[in-house]
Amino acid sequence: MKIIVGLGNPGKQYEKTRHNVGFEVIDELSRKWSIPLDQVKHKGIYGVGMVKGEKVLLLKPLTYMNLSGESISAVMHFFKVDIADVVIIYDDLDLPPGKLRLRQKGSAGGHNGIKSSIAHLGTQEFNRIRIGIGRPIGRIPVPDYVLGRFTPEEWDHVGATIEKSAASCEAWMEKPFIQVMNEYNQ
Repeated sequence: MKIIVGLGNPGKQYEKTRHNVGFEVIDELSRKWSIPLDQVKHKGIYGVGMVKGEKVLLLKPLTYMNLSGESISAVMHFFKVDIADVVIIYDDLDLPPGKLRLRQKGSAGGHNGIKSSIAHLGTQEFNRIRIGIGRPIGRIPVPDYVLGRFTPEEWDHVGATIEKSAASCEAWMEKPFIQVMNEYNQ
């Protein structure tokens, strides 16, 4: 089984915000693969299905961003899934809007959802897909920026990147993550 996690914040007020691009990818995969997100357990909402002969679980933690690792860890332990079979998708301030970067390890880089994931998983070595949201211009505080919505121009780039991120997850169903990294890193 593989677990694909999208980070974000639950609730209508956070839909389509910069911080929720991970949730957007999970929603795209749910639609594309016809896997309903219909189970609420382990501090998250998830669905399980088969993709290209591989069992896959799509997860959106409901703990809010800063506690995401609690849900990821609980699901991994319940389903007895190895860290190598997990990918976490999240927003990245240090990449321009729409830029995609896949990695197998690294620090949290100031991202609280990844800090929580590292703390609860006990390692920095896990597959990740980072989606660029860019940095705020001017005096906009970072929390206000990440909880804000994309401009129409930014969404043009980010929407395409959400689809590309979903495609990279589909490729991962058949190929090692390192090979997917080589194909999808921009």
